[in-house]
Amino acid sequence: MKFRLTAFLGATAAILASALAAQAQTALKWAHVYETSEPFHTESVWAAKEIEKRTNGRYKIDVFPASQLGKEADLNQGLKLGTVDLIISGSSFAAREYAPIGVTYYPYTFRSPEHLIAYTKSDVFKRLAAGYEKASGNHITAVTYYGTRHTTSNRPISKCADMAGLKMRVPDVPAYLAMPRACGANTTPIAFAEVYLALQNGTVEAQENPLTTIEAKKFYEVQKHIVLTGHIVDHLNTLVSKSLWAKLSDEDKKIFTEVTQEAAERSTKIIEEREKGLVATFKEKGISVTEIDKADFEANVRQKVALKDFGYKQEDWDAIRAIK
Repeated sequence: MKFRLTAFLGATAAILASALAAQAQTALKWAHVYETSEPFHTESVWAAKEIEKRTNGRYKIDVFPASQLGKEADLNQGLKLGTVDLIISGSSFAAREYAPIGVTYYPYTFRSPEHLIAYTKSDVFKRLAAGYEKASGNHITAVTYYGTRHTTSNRPISKCADMAGLKMRVPDVPAYLAMPRACGANTTPIAFAEVYLALQNGTVEAQENPLTTIEAKKFYEVQKHIVLTGHIVDHLNTLVSKSLWAKLSDEDKKIFTEVTQEAAERSTKIIEEREKGLVATFKEKGISVTEIDKADFEANVRQKVALKDFGYKQEDWDAIRAIK
Protein backbone atom coordinates (compact mmCIF):
# COMPACT_ATOMS: atom_id res chain seq x y z
CA MET A 1 0.00 0.00 0.00
CA LYS A 2 2.84 2.34 0.93
CA PHE A 3 4.57 1.51 -2.38
CA ARG A 4 1.39 2.29 -4.33
CA LEU A 5 0.97 5.62 -2.53
CA THR A 6 4.58 6.56 -3.22
CA ALA A 7 4.19 5.61 -6.88
CA PHE A 8 0.95 7.59 -7.11
CA LEU A 9 2.51 10.68 -5.54
CA GLY A 10 5.53 10.35 -7.81
CA ALA A 11 3.34 10.10 -10.91
CA THR A 12 1.26 13.08 -9.75
CA ALA A 13 4.38 15.15 -9.19
CA ALA A 14 5.65 14.25 -12.64
CA ILE A 15 2.33 15.26 -14.23
CA LEU A 16 2.30 18.55 -12.33
CA ALA A 17 5.91 19.26 -13.30
CA SER A 18 5.10 18.51 -16.92
CA ALA A 19 2.05 20.77 -16.80
CA LEU A 20 4.03 23.59 -15.23
CA ALA A 21 6.75 23.21 -17.85
CA ALA A 22 4.19 23.30 -20.65
CA GLN A 23 2.58 26.33 -19.07
CA ALA A 24 5.95 28.09 -18.89
CA GLN A 25 6.74 27.39 -22.54
CA THR A 26 5.95 30.20 -24.97
CA ALA A 27 4.75 29.15 -28.43
CA LEU A 28 5.88 31.36 -31.31
CA LYS A 29 5.19 31.52 -35.05
CA TRP A 30 7.97 32.07 -37.60
CA ALA A 31 6.75 32.59 -41.17
CA HIS A 32 8.17 33.20 -44.63
CA VAL A 33 7.25 32.80 -48.32
CA TYR A 34 10.06 30.45 -49.42
CA GLU A 35 9.87 26.78 -50.38
CA THR A 36 10.81 24.02 -47.95
CA SER A 37 13.81 23.05 -50.11
CA GLU A 38 15.39 26.50 -49.86
CA PRO A 39 18.00 27.33 -47.19
CA PHE A 40 15.86 30.22 -45.97
CA HIS A 41 13.49 27.54 -44.67
CA THR A 42 15.87 24.75 -43.67
CA GLU A 43 18.04 27.13 -41.65
CA SER A 44 14.98 28.76 -40.07
CA VAL A 45 13.93 25.31 -38.86
CA TRP A 46 17.44 24.78 -37.50
CA ALA A 47 17.32 28.17 -35.76
CA ALA A 48 13.90 27.47 -34.23
CA LYS A 49 15.17 24.23 -32.68
CA GLU A 50 18.40 25.88 -31.59
CA ILE A 51 16.56 28.71 -29.81
CA GLU A 52 14.38 26.15 -28.04
CA LYS A 53 17.50 24.27 -26.95
CA ARG A 54 19.46 27.33 -25.81
CA THR A 55 16.50 28.68 -23.82
CA ASN A 56 15.96 25.30 -22.14
CA GLY A 57 12.63 24.83 -23.87
CA ARG A 58 11.11 28.12 -22.80
CA TYR A 59 10.31 28.95 -26.43
CA LYS A 60 8.72 26.54 -28.90
CA ILE A 61 8.87 27.98 -32.44
CA ASP A 62 6.87 26.57 -35.34
CA VAL A 63 8.08 27.58 -38.80
CA PHE A 64 5.48 28.16 -41.54
CA PRO A 65 7.00 28.17 -45.05
CA ALA A 66 5.73 28.82 -48.56
CA SER A 67 3.23 31.60 -47.74
CA GLN A 68 1.19 29.33 -45.47
CA LEU A 69 0.38 32.32 -43.27
CA GLY A 70 0.09 34.78 -46.15
CA LYS A 71 2.08 36.66 -48.76
CA GLU A 72 5.07 38.77 -47.78
CA ALA A 73 2.95 41.90 -47.31
CA ASP A 74 0.60 39.91 -45.07
CA LEU A 75 3.48 38.64 -42.95
CA ASN A 76 4.83 42.15 -42.42
CA GLN A 77 1.34 43.24 -41.37
CA GLY A 78 1.19 40.19 -39.14
CA LEU A 79 4.12 41.48 -37.11
CA LYS A 80 1.96 44.49 -36.22
CA LEU A 81 -1.17 42.47 -35.55
CA GLY A 82 0.59 39.83 -33.49
CA THR A 83 -0.41 36.94 -35.78
CA VAL A 84 3.29 36.13 -36.37
CA ASP A 85 6.32 36.65 -34.15
CA LEU A 86 9.26 36.27 -36.51
CA ILE A 87 9.50 36.55 -40.29
CA ILE A 88 12.07 36.64 -43.07
CA SER A 89 11.42 39.49 -45.48
CA GLY A 90 13.17 41.83 -47.89
CA SER A 91 14.12 45.42 -47.18
CA SER A 92 11.63 46.55 -49.84
CA PHE A 93 8.91 45.80 -47.30
CA ALA A 94 10.87 47.38 -44.45
CA ALA A 95 11.12 50.47 -46.66
CA ARG A 96 7.34 50.81 -46.57
CA GLU A 97 7.77 51.68 -42.90
CA TYR A 98 11.06 53.54 -43.25
CA ALA A 99 12.02 54.50 -46.81
CA PRO A 100 15.79 55.08 -46.31
CA ILE A 101 16.49 51.41 -45.52
CA GLY A 102 15.44 50.56 -49.08
CA VAL A 103 18.59 52.22 -50.46
CA THR A 104 20.13 48.73 -50.53
CA TYR A 105 17.89 47.89 -53.51
CA TYR A 106 19.07 50.79 -55.62
CA PRO A 107 20.88 49.13 -58.56
CA TYR A 108 24.63 48.64 -58.30
CA THR A 109 24.83 49.68 -54.66
CA PHE A 110 26.71 46.52 -53.63
CA ARG A 111 29.71 45.17 -55.51
CA SER A 112 29.42 41.61 -54.21
CA PRO A 113 27.94 39.39 -51.47
CA GLU A 114 31.03 40.19 -49.40
CA HIS A 115 30.29 43.91 -49.70
CA LEU A 116 26.69 43.25 -48.57
CA ILE A 117 27.85 41.31 -45.50
CA ALA A 118 30.37 44.04 -44.65
CA TYR A 119 27.49 46.55 -44.81
CA THR A 120 25.52 44.56 -42.22
CA LYS A 121 28.38 45.12 -39.76
CA SER A 122 28.71 48.84 -40.48
CA ASP A 123 27.54 51.98 -38.71
CA VAL A 124 25.30 52.91 -41.65
CA PHE A 125 23.43 49.60 -41.29
CA LYS A 126 23.02 50.16 -37.55
CA ARG A 127 21.63 53.62 -38.25
CA LEU A 128 19.18 52.42 -40.92
CA ALA A 129 18.08 49.43 -38.84
CA ALA A 130 17.50 51.74 -35.87
CA GLY A 131 15.45 54.05 -38.07
CA TYR A 132 13.32 51.12 -39.21
CA GLU A 133 12.85 49.93 -35.62
CA LYS A 134 11.80 53.40 -34.47
CA ALA A 135 9.26 53.61 -37.30
CA SER A 136 7.86 50.07 -37.02
CA GLY A 137 8.81 48.79 -33.58
CA ASN A 138 10.16 45.60 -35.16
CA HIS A 139 13.76 44.54 -34.63
CA ILE A 140 16.17 43.23 -37.30
CA THR A 141 18.30 40.47 -35.79
CA ALA A 142 20.05 39.16 -38.91
CA VAL A 143 20.59 39.65 -42.65
CA THR A 144 20.91 36.82 -45.20
CA TYR A 145 22.34 37.01 -48.71
CA TYR A 146 19.49 36.12 -51.07
CA GLY A 147 21.39 36.12 -54.35
CA THR A 148 22.53 38.50 -57.06
CA ARG A 149 19.75 39.39 -59.48
CA HIS A 150 20.33 38.80 -63.18
CA THR A 151 18.16 39.05 -66.30
CA THR A 152 16.73 36.28 -68.47
CA SER A 153 15.33 37.04 -71.91
CA ASN A 154 14.23 35.60 -75.22
CA ARG A 155 16.27 38.21 -77.06
CA PRO A 156 20.04 38.72 -76.81
CA ILE A 157 21.19 41.59 -74.58
CA SER A 158 24.74 42.91 -74.44
CA LYS A 159 24.16 46.54 -73.46
CA CYS A 160 21.54 48.62 -71.70
CA ALA A 161 20.03 49.95 -74.95
CA ASP A 162 19.25 46.37 -76.07
CA MET A 163 16.46 46.29 -73.47
CA ALA A 164 14.47 49.06 -75.16
CA GLY A 165 10.85 47.93 -75.58
CA LEU A 166 11.51 44.60 -73.86
CA LYS A 167 8.37 43.19 -72.19
CA MET A 168 9.78 42.33 -68.79
CA ARG A 169 8.30 41.00 -65.59
CA VAL A 170 9.66 42.86 -62.56
CA PRO A 171 8.33 42.74 -58.95
CA ASP A 172 6.23 45.77 -58.11
CA VAL A 173 8.99 47.32 -56.01
CA PRO A 174 10.17 50.79 -57.10
CA ALA A 175 13.91 50.11 -56.80
CA TYR A 176 13.58 46.80 -58.69
CA LEU A 177 12.05 48.75 -61.56
CA ALA A 178 14.93 51.23 -61.77
CA MET A 179 17.38 49.32 -63.98
CA PRO A 180 14.86 47.92 -66.50
CA ARG A 181 13.12 51.29 -66.90
CA ALA A 182 16.43 53.16 -67.19
CA CYS A 183 17.25 50.83 -70.08
CA GLY A 184 13.86 51.33 -71.74
CA ALA A 185 12.11 48.05 -70.88
CA ASN A 186 8.33 47.86 -70.58
CA THR A 187 7.88 46.44 -67.08
CA THR A 188 4.93 44.33 -65.92
CA PRO A 189 4.27 43.30 -62.26
CA ILE A 190 3.09 39.71 -62.75
CA ALA A 191 2.59 37.57 -59.60
CA PHE A 192 5.63 35.42 -58.92
CA ALA A 193 3.68 32.16 -59.11
CA GLU A 194 2.55 33.07 -62.65
CA VAL A 195 5.92 34.09 -64.10
CA TYR A 196 6.78 30.74 -65.72
CA LEU A 197 3.48 30.60 -67.61
CA ALA A 198 3.77 34.27 -68.61
CA LEU A 199 7.21 33.62 -70.10
CA GLN A 200 6.00 30.46 -71.77
CA ASN A 201 3.00 32.03 -73.48
CA GLY A 202 4.79 35.27 -74.39
CA THR A 203 2.88 37.61 -72.08
CA VAL A 204 6.35 38.81 -71.15
CA GLU A 205 9.67 37.98 -72.79
CA ALA A 206 12.04 38.60 -69.90
CA GLN A 207 12.34 38.63 -66.11
CA GLU A 208 15.01 39.11 -63.45
CA ASN A 209 15.98 36.99 -60.45
CA PRO A 210 19.01 35.34 -58.83
CA LEU A 211 20.49 32.30 -60.60
CA THR A 212 19.27 30.04 -57.81
CA THR A 213 15.68 31.18 -58.40
CA ILE A 214 16.07 30.85 -62.18
CA GLU A 215 17.06 27.24 -61.56
CA ALA A 216 14.48 26.46 -58.86
CA LYS A 217 11.57 27.88 -60.86
CA LYS A 218 12.92 26.43 -64.14
CA PHE A 219 12.75 29.76 -65.97
CA TYR A 220 15.63 28.54 -68.14
CA GLU A 221 13.16 26.15 -69.80
CA VAL A 222 11.26 29.08 -71.32
CA GLN A 223 14.11 31.57 -71.82
CA LYS A 224 16.95 31.51 -74.35
CA HIS A 225 19.37 33.93 -72.71
CA ILE A 226 20.70 34.57 -69.22
CA VAL A 227 22.31 38.01 -69.02
CA LEU A 228 24.56 38.59 -66.00
CA THR A 229 23.39 42.12 -65.26
CA GLY A 230 24.08 41.66 -61.54
CA HIS A 231 22.03 44.79 -60.89
CA ILE A 232 21.01 44.07 -57.30
CA VAL A 233 22.86 42.06 -54.64
CA ASP A 234 19.73 41.04 -52.79
CA HIS A 235 19.16 40.14 -49.17
CA LEU A 236 16.55 39.20 -46.57
CA ASN A 237 16.07 40.44 -43.02
CA THR A 238 15.13 38.30 -40.05
CA LEU A 239 12.58 40.38 -38.14
CA VAL A 240 11.24 40.00 -34.61
CA SER A 241 7.92 41.67 -33.82
CA LYS A 242 7.77 44.67 -31.53
CA SER A 243 5.62 42.81 -29.00
CA LEU A 244 7.93 39.79 -28.80
CA TRP A 245 11.14 41.82 -28.67
CA ALA A 246 9.75 43.89 -25.79
CA LYS A 247 8.98 40.73 -23.79
CA LEU A 248 12.39 39.10 -24.22
CA SER A 249 14.95 39.39 -21.44
CA ASP A 250 18.38 40.72 -22.34
CA GLU A 251 19.70 37.17 -22.16
CA ASP A 252 17.02 35.88 -24.53
CA LYS A 253 17.53 38.80 -26.92
CA LYS A 254 21.18 37.76 -27.11
CA ILE A 255 20.20 34.14 -27.84
CA PHE A 256 17.67 35.08 -30.55
CA THR A 257 20.21 37.40 -32.17
CA GLU A 258 23.12 34.96 -32.09
CA VAL A 259 21.09 32.03 -33.39
CA THR A 260 19.41 33.93 -36.22
CA GLN A 261 22.75 35.38 -37.26
CA GLU A 262 24.25 31.89 -37.32
CA ALA A 263 21.32 30.73 -39.45
CA ALA A 264 21.85 33.69 -41.81
CA GLU A 265 25.52 32.80 -42.19
CA ARG A 266 24.63 29.19 -42.96
CA SER A 267 22.06 30.23 -45.58
CA THR A 268 24.43 32.75 -47.14
CA LYS A 269 27.13 30.11 -47.54
CA ILE A 270 24.70 27.71 -49.21
CA ILE A 271 23.47 30.35 -51.68
CA GLU A 272 27.00 31.46 -52.58
CA GLU A 273 28.09 27.87 -53.21
CA ARG A 274 25.04 27.15 -55.37
CA GLU A 275 25.55 30.29 -57.44
CA LYS A 276 29.17 29.45 -58.23
CA GLY A 277 28.27 26.34 -60.19
CA LEU A 278 25.11 27.51 -61.91
CA VAL A 279 26.65 29.40 -64.85
CA ALA A 280 28.32 26.16 -66.00
CA THR A 281 25.09 24.24 -65.36
CA PHE A 282 23.06 26.60 -67.54
CA LYS A 283 25.63 26.48 -70.33
CA GLU A 284 25.50 22.68 -70.24
CA LYS A 285 21.74 22.95 -70.77
CA GLY A 286 22.36 24.97 -73.93
CA ILE A 287 21.38 28.35 -72.51
CA SER A 288 23.30 31.41 -73.70
CA VAL A 289 24.99 33.07 -70.71
CA THR A 290 26.25 36.59 -71.43
CA GLU A 291 28.68 38.77 -69.45
CA ILE A 292 27.92 42.49 -69.87
CA ASP A 293 29.56 45.82 -69.15
CA LYS A 294 27.89 46.72 -65.86
CA ALA A 295 29.29 50.25 -66.08
CA ASP A 296 27.00 50.92 -69.05
CA PHE A 297 23.93 49.79 -67.10
CA GLU A 298 24.96 51.63 -63.93
CA ALA A 299 25.61 54.87 -65.84
CA ASN A 300 22.10 54.78 -67.31
CA VAL A 301 20.55 54.15 -63.89
CA ARG A 302 22.51 56.96 -62.26
CA GLN A 303 21.61 59.34 -65.08
CA LYS A 304 17.90 58.54 -65.32
CA VAL A 305 16.79 57.36 -61.86
CA ALA A 306 17.59 59.59 -58.87
CA LEU A 307 18.00 58.20 -55.36
CA LYS A 308 15.67 60.89 -54.01
CA ASP A 309 12.88 59.57 -56.25
CA PHE A 310 12.57 56.66 -53.80
CA GLY A 311 13.09 58.58 -50.59
CA TYR A 312 16.69 57.38 -50.30
CA LYS A 313 19.52 59.58 -49.02
CA GLN A 314 22.66 60.23 -51.04
CA GLU A 315 24.80 60.18 -47.89
CA ASP A 316 23.56 56.68 -47.02
CA TRP A 317 24.35 55.40 -50.51
CA ASP A 318 27.78 57.05 -50.45
CA ALA A 319 28.52 55.54 -47.05
CA ILE A 320 27.58 52.05 -48.25
CA ARG A 321 29.65 52.39 -51.42
CA ALA A 322 32.65 53.44 -49.34
CA ILE A 323 32.60 50.24 -47.27
CA LYS A 324 35.54 47.98 -48.12
